[in-house]
Amino acid sequence: MPELEPLFWHWWAFGGALVIVEAFAPGFVFLWLGIAAALVGTLLWLWPEIGPDYQVLIFAALSVTSVLGWRRWRDAHPAPSDQPGLNRRGTQYIGRRFTLLEPIAHGRGRIRLGDSSWSVTGPDLPAGQAVVVTGADGAVLQVRAAAEGCAPDLPRRSGAAVESR
Repeated sequence: MPELEPLFWHWWAFGGALVIVEAFAPGFVFLWLGIAAALVGTLLWLWPEIGPDYQVLIFAALSVTSVLGWRRWRDAHPAPSDQPGLNRRGTQYIGRRFTLLEPIAHGRGRIRLGDSSWSVTGPDLPAGQAVVVTGADGAVLQVRAAAEGCAPDLPRRSGAAVESR
């Protein structure tokens, strides 16, 4: 019985099936696998003497390379968001000034933020010191001492217009 060797159009059909799967399982992984299969089909069309073992190796190498390349490109070019601070509540406080509720001792303290208090890290400072939020790590804010004469931020009301007199 003769051994069946994949023809180039088998790879194209396989690539097309993977692209169709991508429509139902989004994430761009199956798209890149489908493109890799189409490229193997094209190589087989150009050089029909490529054996099945090499075809599978080429497909595997192209698949891994294309998926990793896509992820690297996606990480380097993130999609813009209309809500960049979503699920990162602490980032909305970066650059704002607050007063220490508890002193920062051994690098840890607390500030009053609205009707609650938040943990902070930074240089040792006394309670009542004005601080500026410089970063956020989860629910812990990083702070530094504010410049002299800077008053802490007042609570902001969303949707309310501020009148100046």
